[in-house]
Amino acid sequence: MDGTTTQTAAPVLILLGPPGAGKGTQARMLEETFGLVQLSTGDLLRDAVAQGTEAGQQAKAVMEAGQLVSDDIVIAILRDRLAQPDCARGVILDGFPRTAGQAEALDALLAENGQKINAAISLDVDDAAMVTRISGRYTCAACGEGYHDSFKTPAAEGRCDKCDSTEFKRRADDNAETVAARLDAYHEQTAPLIDYYAAQAALMRINAMGQIDEIANKMGAIVKAATR
Repeated sequence: MDGTTTQTAAPVLILLGPPGAGKGTQARMLEETFGLVQLSTGDLLRDAVAQGTEAGQQAKAVMEAGQLVSDDIVIAILRDRLAQPDCARGVILDGFPRTAGQAEALDALLAENGQKINAAISLDVDDAAMVTRISGRYTCAACGEGYHDSFKTPAAEGRCDKCDSTEFKRRADDNAETVAARLDAYHEQTAPLIDYYAAQAALMRINAMGQIDEIANKMGAIVKAATR
């Protein structure tokens, strides 16, 4: 019998959820608690390009041509990253896969190392509330402190609590119409993934409209069960 089995392989978790659902925040908390490594598609691409790996050079050429990086290149970059020592305790994938085809390619990649998806965690949100949450965001232009029109305004109107700057900025795509369109696109693209991982008995769902710590506790329970 082969000595490499999924029982001893590093766990692989996937975070599913629309923009603003809190994936980044929860991933960082899981990193700190369980020693897992968060891998986001954007960071992977930037790092591979900066390091000049073969796959990174391919990605750079494609991006400089104004085209989308192919799934094959992303998988090649992910293969290189998973081979690095810090991934030995397990990883959290954020932003990949986005389609059923990418999920199948990811399964094939993991199988090369005797790995599998231990849990695909869906952070479920209320779309109307998310439009309000995201479209109200803004930051201090000087120090980056985050604020919100409804939930967190500066103590002194027009002045940053941290650095006293009077300059603030908003992301151009953080408006109600754009956010609603992004949510619609997410649900359309991700619906096949929900079914895909449900069929593998790997899908776990969490109501992501609660408090951060409450959500983190639920996430932690899932991770503990998935990585035993």
